[in-house]
Amino acid sequence: MSDIVLLDGGMGQELIRRSPDAVTSLWGAVVMRDHPHLVQGLHEDFIRAGARVLTLNTYSMTRPRLAMKDAPDLFEPMMAKAGELAVAAVDATGADAMIAGSLPPLVGSYHPDTVLPVEDAAKQFAEIVAHQTDYVDVFICETMSSIKEARGALAGAQTAGKPIWLALTTDDDDGTILRSGEALAEALDAVKGSPHLAAILINCTRPEAVTQGIPILAGCGLPFGAYANGFTNISEDYTPGSTVTKLSTRTDLDPDAYADFCMEWIDAGATIIGGCCEVGPAHIATLAQRIEGAGHTIVKEPT
Repeated sequence: MSDIVLLDGGMGQELIRRSPDAVTSLWGAVVMRDHPHLVQGLHEDFIRAGARVLTLNTYSMTRPRLAMKDAPDLFEPMMAKAGELAVAAVDATGADAMIAGSLPPLVGSYHPDTVLPVEDAAKQFAEIVAHQTDYVDVFICETMSSIKEARGALAGAQTAGKPIWLALTTDDDDGTILRSGEALAEALDAVKGSPHLAAILINCTRPEAVTQGIPILAGCGLPFGAYANGFTNISEDYTPGSTVTKLSTRTDLDPDAYADFCMEWIDAGATIIGGCCEVGPAHIATLAQRIEGAGHTIVKEPT
């Protein structure tokens, strides 16, 4: 039996369902500004479901993304608000949980063609890290679609001196390659030995593709795992600045079906498990039950 780190699920789509407002291209920031109780409430729901790691709700709040939406002034206040809400959720529940900082694609998800040069990206990621570090225990460089993107994020994350988890996003049909077309195994070799790198994951891709990639992660020499999404696929017209209305949700990935995939990954040696877009508190609650029912122990950090 193993110690399993249970992450939370996706924030964005669940907050859309809970908010009275229509989704906009500034959704992640607007919901924290106008409905902060919804964000804290969702964090709390994930904790009550069994999650022991919360990720800050800052995925869409990089400087380039906010600049595209003519909202650069939201960067500093929303970074602080996200940290405050996650801390408040942990305090309100009294849970023994960790908080993770989010280092997402700077320009747009799933688009390796938009990735900035490593040195430029590292500076921007370092600024995000500086604003988040007082609130978090670990940083997740997430949805990294290419080796270059991963290198930039890792270089920026290292400035905090805290543990770093690298989460790579793979092709939806072939989990052995990144969305850039580079081999997953090549990416692992490229980041091997990076300072403070403490875990490797696959995220924000179809769970079927994750299953293909997990055996490759098993050879990375670090704790590994995954948190998949519940989209049918990433459509070609999902471009930087698009809203999630461009993406469709699967109807065959209920909590039990998602947990089936996750338990396969655990059986293959994964020790960090959670959910990404369209994976909500009900999925995490079922997953927690399945993990403990199999004799594993849910913990907040890899051993």
